[in-house]
Amino acid sequence: SGGVTIPNGVFGSGSAVSIINHSGSDITLTQASGLTIYNTADGSTGNRTLAARGMATVWFQANSTAYISGAGLS
Repeated sequence: SGGVTIPNGVFGSGSAVSIINHSGSDITLTQASGLTIYNTADGSTGNRTLAARGMATVWFQANSTAYISGAGLS
């Protein structure tokens, strides 16, 4: 039910992680320092909000570059 920080340098190329918000409130997905996360919907970068009961998947192109998509993601 708290926010999630997506770390830099932990996951390697081809790794994928799904994040589920099992709460009734929005949570913040924070892009850690040195990590670039591209939103697949529009190519923007930065922190994201995951709506209540939403689910997002992060796919790592490299340990410092990732792509995110999901339901309830803004």
